[in-house]
Amino acid sequence: MIMAKIRFATVWLAGCSGCHMSFLDLDEWLLELAQQVDIVYSPIGSDIKNYPDNVDACLVEGGIANEDNLELILEVRAKTKLLISFGDCAVTANIPAMRNMLGGAEPVLKRAYLELGDVTPQLPDEPGIVPPLLEQVRPVHEVVPIDLFMPGCPPSADRIRATLEPLLRGEMPEMVGREMIKFG
Repeated sequence: MIMAKIRFATVWLAGCSGCHMSFLDLDEWLLELAQQVDIVYSPIGSDIKNYPDNVDACLVEGGIANEDNLELILEVRAKTKLLISFGDCAVTANIPAMRNMLGGAEPVLKRAYLELGDVTPQLPDEPGIVPPLLEQVRPVHEVVPIDLFMPGCPPSADRIRATLEPLLRGEMPEMVGREMIKFG
């Protein structure tokens, strides 16, 4: 009996891509993983522009910081069976949420583009240059329901593998103990 491959995705929102870099640290195990999943969407080595329907599992890195992030995470949740908050930025909003201390989108833009502008300080005014910022950066679970949390900044390759291996067997991973739930 041939089992269907898991339709697998990863998404990168407001974060540094460190979680995806840690995913690549799975090294040779990535070859085993590739035999068991179809990667249907990812910022790593993929030119797929639209998030597909019927995704079995998705790792979501980063917080929700702008309208593009919000639109994508709503679509991802609607089309994904198992959504995994991947890393501290997705779980808590972490470093991207530091901008929340400035009190909204307008002070953030003024600080970044006017106060810290070197040669010609100006706010971007062409549509599409900067996606409209949300007033605050939010962790993913404050916007959509999450099925599993994988903290870490970034989660180690061992933690990622220990999370994914049970899923490949049709089981939920046990997210207990320091090695699986430590932040930072």
